Amino acid sequence: MKIKRKVVIGFVGSQLDGARRSDRWEKWRPSLSLMQHEDLLVDRFELLYNAKFQDLAHHVARDMRTISPETTVVTHDIPMRDAWDFEDVYGALFDFSKRYRFDTEHEDYWIHITTGTHVVQICLFLLTEARYLPGRLLQTSPPRRSGVGDPGSYQLIDLDLSRYDQIAQRFSSEQAEGVAFLKSGIPTRNASFNSMIEEIEKVAVKSRAPMLLMGPTGAGKSFLARRVFELKRNRHQLDGKFVELNCATVQGDGAASTLFGHIKGAFTGAASNRPGLLRSAHKGLLFLDEIGELGLNEQAMLLKALEEKRFLPVGSDEEVASDFQLIAGTNRDLGAEVLAGRFREDLYARVNLWTYSLPRLSERPEDIEPNVDFQLALSAMESGEKVSFNKEARTRYMRFAMSGDAAWSGNFRDLAASVTRLATLSDAGRITDVQVDDEIARLKRLWRHDAQPAVMEGLDLFDSMQLEAVIAVCRQSKSLSDAGRKLFAVSRDAKAKPNDADRLKKYLAKFDLQWDAL
Repeated sequence: MKIKRKVVIGFVGSQLDGARRSDRWEKWRPSLSLMQHEDLLVDRFELLYNAKFQDLAHHVARDMRTISPETTVVTHDIPMRDAWDFEDVYGALFDFSKRYRFDTEHEDYWIHITTGTHVVQICLFLLTEARYLPGRLLQTSPPRRSGVGDPGSYQLIDLDLSRYDQIAQRFSSEQAEGVAFLKSGIPTRNASFNSMIEEIEKVAVKSRAPMLLMGPTGAGKSFLARRVFELKRNRHQLDGKFVELNCATVQGDGAASTLFGHIKGAFTGAASNRPGLLRSAHKGLLFLDEIGELGLNEQAMLLKALEEKRFLPVGSDEEVASDFQLIAGTNRDLGAEVLAGRFREDLYARVNLWTYSLPRLSERPEDIEPNVDFQLALSAMESGEKVSFNKEARTRYMRFAMSGDAAWSGNFRDLAASVTRLATLSDAGRITDVQVDDEIARLKRLWRHDAQPAVMEGLDLFDSMQLEAVIAVCRQSKSLSDAGRKLFAVSRDAKAKPNDADRLKKYLAKFDLQWDAL
């Protein structure tokens, strides 16, 4: 096991650490006492101070180096007007945490809260609990009996402090920033989507449990998983990489090798060792999209890796370790897959703690406009040219995009592709109504092609026209039940217990069609 360097972060004690007294070597001084323990080697001490105690901090730093030459002492001027003002102190220490380059893979951080004003100590505690300072709290105590050279004691502790309004407001602001980060700054207007993102932000910061993102292709599962990773990395909660795999692209032995790696000679073509994606995601985040496509054997291996953080590469008799966080994505109903015997119940229970269903674009029509603006901004960043609609063009495009005529079968991927085409074909950075009309016609052709499954080729004209009309209603509806109510509005009144969703599901099944695919 690799031993990490110990790094202490703490404020100089203006009274207890006093370095100018003639008897300073006979007194207990909290910061220096950490250098005097025979069983503790501090590799580096980050000594914080504000400007009026600069000389004192430098004297203390020199004394530290005298006691422990092997300890590197680094001083930091933390600008604050009043060390007893919560907002001032918290802001200054928060800025320090953002500037400081933490290396949690190679260093352990101890946050010393014995010195400094009580406000400084409280703010250090809050920043540590929020993981802006990714370390453990450290308390030092004087010896019970005075004695020259007695360093006293030290301990790693947990505290529970009262909440303060100003600090709570600062945390609320940071949480709001986290929510905005997950949405890439897009001012979404859908209340249920915003509520879901707010919960995901809380879970992402506080939990390492697996997360399950459900939704159709193009709904943004991969994008959201990457933003969760970046949010956690910014909070110093992940040191590794973001690793992504669409499980539908690998099958059989190839799936096991891709995920868990293999050793040389494990099978024909295994010319060298392969680490696998789980090991590549060590201390990072692994996003497995379409997890329902994994075979039962790979599901069992994944469950073991999640629970024990160890697994066997293909062909190996020796286990390897990997500690990663998992986000899974699916467009299937995994509960139904469990009942059908295609997905392991124990794995489903493991990944189903935090489950979120990402809505289709057609279920969030109010969010189309801000996403169009977001895509135009991305286009401007990539091309270096600002592109915008003229007034008539924007009105015409938004009217169509938010209407029932817009299927958006590919969800946000369709929208992004549409805006990209408009930006590329714009004249001098202006999208005109002529270009919008051409794009609307193009989208209708694309969706009309999508709406004609191959099964229609073998149908009578009567049946194919009926099926086409049913598909159109499905694509304009928010759910299977909503589509069923529209399609069976008259006949349902004659039934004592109408089940429109089941009736529609059975109709689609006759043509080997599923609601999610539409």
